[in-house]
Amino acid sequence: MDLLYKSTRSKSVEIEASKAIVKGLADDGGLYVPTSFPKLDKDFKEISAMGYKQVAYYVMNKFLKDFTEEELKNCIEKAYDEKFDTELIAPIVKKEDVYFLELFHGATLAFKDMALSILPHLLKTSVKKQNIDKEVVILTATSGDTGKAALEGFDSVDGTSIIVFFPENGVSEVQKRQMVTQAGENTHVVGIHGNFDDAQTAIKEVLNDTEFKKLLDENNFMFSSANSINIGRLVPQVVYYVNTYAKLLKDGEIQDGEKINVVVPTGNFGNILAAYYAKKMGTPIGKLICASNQNNVLTDFINTGVYDRRREFLTTISPSMDILVSSNLERLLFELSGSKEEAVKEMMDSLKEKGVYEINSDMKKSLEDFYGGYAGDEDTLKAIESFYEKTKYVMDTHTAVAYSVYEKYKAETGDTTKSIIASTASPFKFPKSVNDALNFGDKNMNDFELIEKLAQFAGIEVPNGAKDLDKKEIKHTKVCQKDEIKKTISEILGV
Repeated sequence: MDLLYKSTRSKSVEIEASKAIVKGLADDGGLYVPTSFPKLDKDFKEISAMGYKQVAYYVMNKFLKDFTEEELKNCIEKAYDEKFDTELIAPIVKKEDVYFLELFHGATLAFKDMALSILPHLLKTSVKKQNIDKEVVILTATSGDTGKAALEGFDSVDGTSIIVFFPENGVSEVQKRQMVTQAGENTHVVGIHGNFDDAQTAIKEVLNDTEFKKLLDENNFMFSSANSINIGRLVPQVVYYVNTYAKLLKDGEIQDGEKINVVVPTGNFGNILAAYYAKKMGTPIGKLICASNQNNVLTDFINTGVYDRRREFLTTISPSMDILVSSNLERLLFELSGSKEEAVKEMMDSLKEKGVYEINSDMKKSLEDFYGGYAGDEDTLKAIESFYEKTKYVMDTHTAVAYSVYEKYKAETGDTTKSIIASTASPFKFPKSVNDALNFGDKNMNDFELIEKLAQFAGIEVPNGAKDLDKKEIKHTKVCQKDEIKKTISEILGV
């Protein structure tokens, strides 16, 4: 039987991939998960002969069973084109004994491009397959990177509008400027007085608001999401972990079947969940090393089995990880519980009402695949500085969190397994913080002056996504309170 999708929270109707992509969130508030996990039925020697687009088709075809070969290949061709500055799409750079999986070669210089370059095409195809004639309104909360990548992806896509909410004072100057200068008649960007969790919670509530959805329906609109709660965002991320293993094998860095560890800086848990999915499909992955910044709710969860968001929200130099409610963890809970929807619903209700839940001893045992650690701002800057001194390789602040946690992991465990670090953003996105570590420019310089200085210092060309940002016209100036998100959406859509 073809693979279908169901909610994490109830024994709901199983639906095909295209319907799950259009809906984004299940009607009961749960996230869509596959009813079974497809297995990799080619050996890695065969996969290693494929290019990135071929691997993408091979992996995604196993999850998106109602897409025809032509439809899926068309989406892949449109996504992974000259928007990326390398034909490899996700190159691997070896420095010392570490492999950096560079996921920032797309238009917005962050790993979100890997999935958000293809999601608009998957969504547009899905809408057509479902015979929907409404305008699809993409609602997105961002901690900095998803927003620009989603705006870039959906810019001028027929039959869609996109509204992005970001924390007005919680993103880097480069991230903010990338968003507020976005062209496209169908794009809307709104700053909020609040943090990412406030925006994400409000959007989930809007997506679950039956009355509001009815009002939209009457006005020929429907909601979907570009956040990683959408399965169409998650599936493309599985690809690069399968591809990475194949490329390491091809390059003679590993033996066939040899396990590798994967280190991922994570806030919303989607990127590391994609690695877990790749492992479940048969990719030889050992430990999944989950690296957090000082908002270390995931570290505590992995180490204790207790998820407790009742703590101070901290603004750090790795802002894309400044998150206390990790949405994608719900999909992992579903797997750890043995697909028990009632248990997942109970935990999610407890998180909403009390701000905390605890998993049982069986689920804790299943967490053994994961290691959780965190790095504070000081550790992060130290990692950027010391690694540059040794290798002349410049890491951004998020990648540095992962590297710092990886060093702690090795010291703690003595594990010498070859490891991949997911390098999730270009250092050009966070020049001020990188300068605090490497001291290549004057402390009083703005981000845009520091971009030029960083390029000279490191001998790297300024990537297109960071060029002349300060000279672009600001097109979006709307700001709202965190409790005005629904009202703001109504105003934008005129309903």
